[in-house]
Amino acid sequence: MTAAQIPRKVCMSAQHSGVVSVVLVNFRGTDDTLDAIRNLQAIDWPQDRLEIVVVENASGDDSEQRLRTEVSGINLIVSKKNLGFAGGCNLGVAKSSGEYVALLNNDARPDSQWIRAAVDRFERSSKIGAVASRVLDWEGEKVDFIGAALTWYGMGYKPFTGESIPSTPDTVKDVLFGTGSAMFVRRSVYDQLGGFDERYFMFFEDVDLGWRLNLAGYRYVYEPASLAYHKHHASMSKFGSFKETYFLERNALFTLYKNLGEESLHENLAAAIALTARRAVARGDLDSTSLDLRKGGSDGETQEVPKSTLATLYGVDQFVAELPGLREAREQIQSTRVVDDRQLWRLFGETDAPAFAGDYFHEGYANLVNTFAVLDAPEARRVLIITGDPIGPKMAGPAIRAWNMAQALSAHSLVTLVTLAGVQGEVDAPFDIVHVAPGAEKDMKALEQKADVVVFQGLAMALFRCIRETSKILVCDIYDPMHLEHLEQGREHGGAEWTRQVSSATDVLNEQLERGDYFLCASERQRHFYLGQLAALGRINPANYENDPDLTGLISVVPFGLDTEPPRHERDVLKGVWPGIGPDDKVLLWSGGVYNWFDPKNLIRAVAELSRRRENVRLFFQGTKHPHPGVPEMAIVAESRALAAELGVLDQNVFFNSSWVDYADRQNFLTEADAGVSTHFSHVETTFSFRTRILDYLWAELPMVVTEGDHFAQLVAERGLGVAVPAEDVSALTDALERVLFDDAFAEAVRENIREVRQDYFWDRVLEPLVSFVNEAHFAEDRIRQGASFDSPVAAGRRVRVRKHGLARDVELAVFYLKNGGPKILVKKVSNRLKRR
Repeated sequence: MTAAQIPRKVCMSAQHSGVVSVVLVNFRGTDDTLDAIRNLQAIDWPQDRLEIVVVENASGDDSEQRLRTEVSGINLIVSKKNLGFAGGCNLGVAKSSGEYVALLNNDARPDSQWIRAAVDRFERSSKIGAVASRVLDWEGEKVDFIGAALTWYGMGYKPFTGESIPSTPDTVKDVLFGTGSAMFVRRSVYDQLGGFDERYFMFFEDVDLGWRLNLAGYRYVYEPASLAYHKHHASMSKFGSFKETYFLERNALFTLYKNLGEESLHENLAAAIALTARRAVARGDLDSTSLDLRKGGSDGETQEVPKSTLATLYGVDQFVAELPGLREAREQIQSTRVVDDRQLWRLFGETDAPAFAGDYFHEGYANLVNTFAVLDAPEARRVLIITGDPIGPKMAGPAIRAWNMAQALSAHSLVTLVTLAGVQGEVDAPFDIVHVAPGAEKDMKALEQKADVVVFQGLAMALFRCIRETSKILVCDIYDPMHLEHLEQGREHGGAEWTRQVSSATDVLNEQLERGDYFLCASERQRHFYLGQLAALGRINPANYENDPDLTGLISVVPFGLDTEPPRHERDVLKGVWPGIGPDDKVLLWSGGVYNWFDPKNLIRAVAELSRRRENVRLFFQGTKHPHPGVPEMAIVAESRALAAELGVLDQNVFFNSSWVDYADRQNFLTEADAGVSTHFSHVETTFSFRTRILDYLWAELPMVVTEGDHFAQLVAERGLGVAVPAEDVSALTDALERVLFDDAFAEAVRENIREVRQDYFWDRVLEPLVSFVNEAHFAEDRIRQGASFDSPVAAGRRVRVRKHGLARDVELAVFYLKNGGPKILVKKVSNRLKRR
């Protein structure tokens, strides 16, 4: 196997942030290529962030000379041999330097917003590995690409190609692949995947790349605002359609074998090869019974067979020839995949697409799909995650936690994230997001009934009867000890109301601890605390202990996490921008909200004291208005403002953001800060708290000053992440602030320590106990002995296929075409079906 036969790691000397490298492959189409270049140079995108790479793919004519003389501003790469589309693109990408790679057919015309819309989509999430453009015909009247689908036998296709533009709205959605005629890939992801598989030469290499990208845990997002137009040259017609047939048949088997999971591969591959044989016979209009001794016929040694039949069989034979290399590729893909077939099935679209005409072929096709379980979706585990907080650009801790849980679990399960407080603005996610208002019992029950596992935090069980009485596996996220929190939060009410709040919160938690199958807490301290509460409720018993003596199968530590991608400074937000904060000032950041159980007032006193020694010290409170509309501003906020004004440092040395920083925007505040700070009082809430704002400081490598007494203060002191000071000690706090801000050697040593410690808090690592539990979801042992059961093929570890036939199948198809194409498309499909029948 030569190096050109396998996906290769694409090397480069430097990658330029924000730059888009557009790769065009030219093979005897120079007129079109020149037009494409001129269109790109006129596009609505900064030319200093655009790199045009043209690969002259051994056309054997005057293409190279014309490309050198008729246009400028391109990076021309000349190949000595025709590398095909796959190899040509890989060569172009290897010679590019952009953060994003755009692939554009030389006979395509980009819309003015083609690049900008794609980059805007990328910037919404680092998990988006590729963006598929919307592609129409040259006149903009017919569909070329508005979505992706995959047949059960490995052939990718574009639904509605050649049809009129559907009347249904075109929306952003995740897809299995994009069309190579107009698509974008994050350069780091392209490198990771090794680019296109050059074995393909042409056809389906884009399907294979997209499938591999999804398996690696990245999202391939269709962005209709990224628009291009395509001429559709019949480039293969001059070589004979049978050669196209050869590539399609061979490459479909390549794609199926490499990417399909073990559970489905053998059944699908056997049926796919059998279908290929039937297609070969049908293409030649041959009689496969002609060699039967009982039939008679010619006894000659030769028979004339059409090349279309040979092309089909040759494709299978070359699949066999390439198996050693394909097996190596398959092992690599399957060993590193992080998403299983159950989750990807939703991206396959309509898998039942015969893609060939004729009664003889369709008879064989029907025999195969009725014998092999190739049309049936793998039984997917369904997970319902419930948070009380709003989901959107501005998210507080509970919503951030639920979001990351949903993202992690969606790799292997079908996830629905429910918010009880609403969805704010446009939200882009690889899972369903639903708003269910408190009291909407019917809506919640419909979601609960479809789920296999329910994961919730906060008051969901108290608010919804169906969650209290669910027969499903129940995961209680009790990372927030709300009864301890109410000891401080309710103090200002005093008397009976204070008692009522604490008692009510305790009752809510006790109900969860009595009913749950699995519990999540944020630290080992919390785990010990909750083990005591579980013991008091009788959940520490022989049934749960017998096979799990450390009880990690009942309650595990799942703290808050960090993104593996470090924060980037994308715009100025504080230094030189916020009134009163200069470009050279030293900024202390209070990340997150200001609540009654914190101690911001002594921090303000310390900053006021330090400002007398160091006039350029600034303290910034990042958020005072919680994004949840039901969370009022606490009394401590007004008290802190008043104290800052009294000390003469309000809007001089101490600043309050009256709103809440967008979740995606917080990185700009963190990267402009010089240190992070978190101060609180000494009480039981502190002892068992988990200050999530500290994780932001770890993420941004910020030296920190914290008050002693909680989990993170112990970590800061033991691992050298900053300074931990006694509660309410203004003098010690003042000295600590001065040290982290002005002792450069100390600060650098702290950052080195943070880089090591923060790896323990990446989301994929901290959520591993939850992911493992859900993948093998089961009831708690004591609940099983009490009679808990769940008659579900997923819970029982079985995979049950239910095949649809006849009217049920027709109804399913009608719903698909109506939803995705609209009434006109549905009528046309029904008409075609009736004609075939």
